[in-house]
Amino acid sequence: MKNFRYLENVSTLLLNRDKCLGCGICMAVCPHQVFAFQEKKAAIIDKDGCMECGACANNCPEEAITVSPGVGCASYIIQTWIKGKDKASCEC
Repeated sequence: MKNFRYLENVSTLLLNRDKCLGCGICMAVCPHQVFAFQEKKAAIIDKDGCMECGACANNCPEEAITVSPGVGCASYIIQTWIKGKDKASCEC
């Protein structure tokens, strides 16, 4: 999902690999494929692709993922899909 970006280097997404069990739920629920398996655990491979929707953190059974929705402005990213970039706005 490298085409969908709002601001770079602002995502609040964090992963504690020590807590990660490698269950893969984060990869299954992430709409932007931000995670991948590395050494039998999740790894963040595209942090700027995170729209901070919170699906990964809300579904992680070990609470190994944290994110503060709002900074990446999921609303803006979703609006670009629906309305186009010139008509989208961010009111986060």
